[in-house]
Amino acid sequence: MVSPKNIFLIRLKSIGDVVLTLPAVSVLRRNFPEAKITFLTSEENLSLLRGFRDVNESFGLDRSALRGGHPVKMAGELFRLLRRLRNGKFSLAVDFQSNGESAWLAWLTGATQRWGVVQKSARRRAYTSSLDHQPQLHAAESHLALLRHCGLGTDEVSNEFVLPTDALDAARTFLAAHKFTSDRPVLFVQPFTSTPAKDWPLENFLNLARHWQSRGWRVLFGGGPGDRAALEPVRAAGFAVSAGVPLLVTGGLMQLAALTVGGDTGALHLAVAQGKRVVMLMNNNWPGHPHPFQHPDWVIVPPDNQTIAKIKFATVIAACEQALN
Repeated sequence: MVSPKNIFLIRLKSIGDVVLTLPAVSVLRRNFPEAKITFLTSEENLSLLRGFRDVNESFGLDRSALRGGHPVKMAGELFRLLRRLRNGKFSLAVDFQSNGESAWLAWLTGATQRWGVVQKSARRRAYTSSLDHQPQLHAAESHLALLRHCGLGTDEVSNEFVLPTDALDAARTFLAAHKFTSDRPVLFVQPFTSTPAKDWPLENFLNLARHWQSRGWRVLFGGGPGDRAALEPVRAAGFAVSAGVPLLVTGGLMQLAALTVGGDTGALHLAVAQGKRVVMLMNNNWPGHPHPFQHPDWVIVPPDNQTIAKIKFATVIAACEQALN
């Protein structure tokens, strides 16, 4: 194919899924070093794109305005979106979301080449080249499979998130304000996920924190703004909580930590993309499940397909010690 000058990428949500496009973005850059790459995501995830060194431009979609039922807001957001899509003069659009909304957006670009993974046959018409959905594939591997199907080489793959300097500085400021010092290692704990059924009990995480505190470590609990109330028992136990800081600052806190432990959540994928070691607790680790990219061995699952609450405390301690060694 003729090397495209302007490439448009789509991944609207969520945090971990946006991060897991990094390997495919690196492949696109290696194959098309002179191209301008533009990335569309949901507004709430837009800050993440600051760490994608291979992306030249990004913009956010206000999905709440499009779906809110307010005619004026819907029309305004749609007009803004259409203008950006048409003004981009994209020659290649790659859909990493693979749903009806993103297929429509890819088609609206007017790009002569439009690539996507197809989960429903009716969506195939939105693309000029498509690959059937393979549920057994890890999300990042699915993106790479699409690029190979469309003729790109994927021999060299990079999963690298480059944290902006200001976010790392803000993380250092946060730690200093909470009297964390460089002479003591930090354990970062991300206890909550988007689904309660995926959460290891908070009391277990508190016991994990007490264990490492007794060995001279400082422990920091992270989370989103909505996790603050649920983390009150952690504050009451005397541990620092960073829930609600900007997402990239959370990235900085994990970068400064010696180890990050948590559930199946986007924050841990962000840590992995920064080259940090994690221990991820998941309900299962079957093919297609988004374990840390290229590191399925960094996952702990319950025995015999039981619930995540059945993961033993001693198993997590052993995994942490193995990670540190």
